[in-house]
Amino acid sequence: MFAGLALINPVKRWVNYSSPKNGDSEIKIVSFNTRAGGRGNAEIEPYLKSQNADVILLQEDAGKDYQFEGYQKVNPGAGLTILTKHKIINHKIIDPRDENIRVPGLQADIEINGIVYRFMDVYLNPFHFDKDMVRLNGDTDTNEQKAKDVVKRLIPTFKKHQDQVALIREIINNSPYPVILTGDFNSVPNSYEYYHLSDGLEDAFLTAGKGSATSFHDYKFPIRIDYVFSSKALKAISYEVDRSVSISDHYPVIVKFSTESK
Repeated sequence: MFAGLALINPVKRWVNYSSPKNGDSEIKIVSFNTRAGGRGNAEIEPYLKSQNADVILLQEDAGKDYQFEGYQKVNPGAGLTILTKHKIINHKIIDPRDENIRVPGLQADIEINGIVYRFMDVYLNPFHFDKDMVRLNGDTDTNEQKAKDVVKRLIPTFKKHQDQVALIREIINNSPYPVILTGDFNSVPNSYEYYHLSDGLEDAFLTAGKGSATSFHDYKFPIRIDYVFSSKALKAISYEVDRSVSISDHYPVIVKFSTESK
């Protein structure tokens, strides 16, 4: 029984069943790794427009010049873009000041219905695995070498993640506004990255998700590396991984928040 209780939260980070919730005052966001235009570049822009979201946060967009009528845009050329129908108070790149570490995120303070929220669009260093590296076969020696190659990729990337997480945490901790943190963490639930970036925030999937949270679908096994976290001043009322579109190797994550007091 105790073992089962201990596993409830880790399992819910992958698969969850929440009852529907309502909110009169809502913020709709879309977080989507478009993989530099993905498999269906021509389909991405009309898809995003159709969502009519308050804020759209993109990763790996490779500076695509999305133009949406009625939207302001922050696109610093770091593979990250934030688009919004609302007023952008200020914005900045989260600068690692290290040429060996990619820009881990983009922040924008956005005023929505008279309240300013800090949106953070995150893309942590990828591991650059190809499918063959994680595909085992009947040859023990080959599989052992593959395992060693994977470890060689893991260790330096984990170190970069540690530095990136520290930068992002500092901005969250010092934010004068409620925070919405989204993006591709290139890290699974129960990881160092998950625990440290979600500290003090709420995982929208745990609050409002149904079914599987798997959002990266390029491998045959399920994997969750895309997240939406928020300050407790916001409450997720719906969470959807939109599997109706395959225009990238990620599915879009769509979340609605209620801004009413809990």
